[in-house]
Amino acid sequence: MEPKDTLYSDYRERVADFVFDAAVAAVFDDMIRRSVPGYATVIAMTKVFAEQYAQASSVCYDLGCSLGASALAMRKGIIQPGCRIVAVDNSESMAAQCREIAALDDGGVPVEVKQADIRDVPVENASVVVMNFTLQFLSPDQRNAMIQKIYDGLRPGGVLLLSEKIAFEDADKEAFETDMHHEFKKLMGYSDLEVAQKRKSLENVLLPETLTTHRTRLKTSGFTKAHLWFQCFNFMSLAAFKEK
Repeated sequence: MEPKDTLYSDYRERVADFVFDAAVAAVFDDMIRRSVPGYATVIAMTKVFAEQYAQASSVCYDLGCSLGASALAMRKGIIQPGCRIVAVDNSESMAAQCREIAALDDGGVPVEVKQADIRDVPVENASVVVMNFTLQFLSPDQRNAMIQKIYDGLRPGGVLLLSEKIAFEDADKEAFETDMHHEFKKLMGYSDLEVAQKRKSLENVLLPETLTTHRTRLKTSGFTKAHLWFQCFNFMSLAAFKEK
């Protein structure tokens, strides 16, 4: 049985900013599945995207890999020969556990786990790049360069799968989507206190943008198509393509 996330169950006089430390790594699978509506679908479809778009003798990247769920989904989906997967996370605890999990998996595609800042890792000869709920943790002034680097490193016909929490320009819609997300978390067993304290911990760390902002950035970087293939409340995923 996987460890349950109870990190915010006790009242804290001061809620510190969220960090991906050993405590979070230990409960991350439970935390993200109970916090992000549709997360299981996003991971499952990563396998399908890898089946369709991984190109022979290319590299597939999982940037901000946490425990490697996306990397292992790609590993199960890749059918082209000569591929390898590079999974990157800047958290030492996450990368170490990801490495152990990948070693226990029986997939045939090589997986290299790097503990590094994704901004420092070259993206080269790529056919599939996954960023699941990662860009939102970068400073907004660094996001354009990150997406441009991914575009430049993709082969023609390659795809970027970009999943993010998003904000809404309309205040009523923002309030509705936020309230529904909180109700989802309560449905998944989190208390009002846990929801409130987790939200406080993330407010200076996770900085969401609108869907329009994401689309504009992708277009400016060179992506010719960006299809919204998934959305549930204030979480979405785009499939952005580099023209052949």
